[in-house]
Amino acid sequence: MSSSSRLLDTRGRGAVAPEFLVSPNMLDLVSPSGDRGGMMLGQGTKGEPLSVSVLRPTPTRMVVVGGLYLARQIALRAMATGAWIIIATGRPQAWQPVVRAAGQGPDGRPSQLVQLRRLSPADLPRPTEDMPLLVIHDGGHVPQELFPPRAPWQTTMYVLPYLHPQASSTANNADLVLLQRLPMGQAQLAGQMWRLRPQMFQQLTQLKDDQVIAMGQDMWAHLRLYTTPAEQQILGAVRRGD
Repeated sequence: MSSSSRLLDTRGRGAVAPEFLVSPNMLDLVSPSGDRGGMMLGQGTKGEPLSVSVLRPTPTRMVVVGGLYLARQIALRAMATGAWIIIATGRPQAWQPVVRAAGQGPDGRPSQLVQLRRLSPADLPRPTEDMPLLVIHDGGHVPQELFPPRAPWQTTMYVLPYLHPQASSTANNADLVLLQRLPMGQAQLAGQMWRLRPQMFQQLTQLKDDQVIAMGQDMWAHLRLYTTPAEQQILGAVRRGD
């Protein structure tokens, strides 16, 4: 894992993300919930809120292993903070709910806050503190390094449908990894990649559809996803796969 600072905080403690401004209409649509600065992701084992500092003043890598539901939920919540969202994907139809959620601009065209791209190198907008950038790389189990995070306020999130030995470089260089339930073989591979104790990779095989392990430098947090009614209208019920 990268040696960057811890990304997850509980009840406002630990990593603190900045605040961004967004229109009331977007807040009404997505209705994100969380403490100051963090992106509310779920609840801990004792019901305490857990938030993730996704958009930071340093280049950041994230890896999400599992279904599309979690990745799309993170996209919605980043969009609600006022971030640019660029989605590089070979399955654009799967991301249409996020595009539609962004609404339309003053000219009646789809909002440019969310852009779908092909899986090929391209110029990116310059992120700033007022308008950070989340690049979502949805390119299969062995992603290419098309949009590496090189600038402050840019986060690149790699969406992996499952773990593959050739993805070890991407996984090990991530500042934050979010893991959904894995079959035993995948969990054992995770144990090898991150040198997990047996009870830790066993835990990965027992997660429910709405449970996630958040892993980072000196961090292993078991959480239950929190989904708002507005998000359920956009994405449907919480699920492990798609």
